Amino acid sequence: QVQLVESGGGLVQAGGSLRLSCAASGRTYAMGWFRQAPGKEREFVAVMAWNGANTHYADSVAGRFTISRDYAKSTAYLQMNSLKPEDTAVYYCAAGVGGLRSTGYNYWGQGTKVTVAS
Repeated sequence: QVQLVESGGGLVQAGGSLRLSCAASGRTYAMGWFRQAPGKEREFVAVMAWNGANTHYADSVAGRFTISRDYAKSTAYLQMNSLKPEDTAVYYCAAGVGGLRSTGYNYWGQGTKVTVAS
């Protein structure tokens, strides 16, 4: 069983930055970040392979967001720079086999809200 606890969300002005954290217990899996904006479906944001060898980003965040992991702390991060109002959403970290679909993840955090003001 893996437990994921997210933190780091909040209110930020457009152009600003936030770093989300996801503390994980249990074995090492691929770690992904997804987000869900009000009235929209959950969408893929970023993923890192279990060994950190590969990463992949949604086109909408590539070049602005960076996923990383600290294996010693069992924590994954999502550094978000140059934030835009359209990045406003609840962000979820997830652990599992990986990939771009939510079905590739067995474990999910509770979500952390990010609001970007224009």
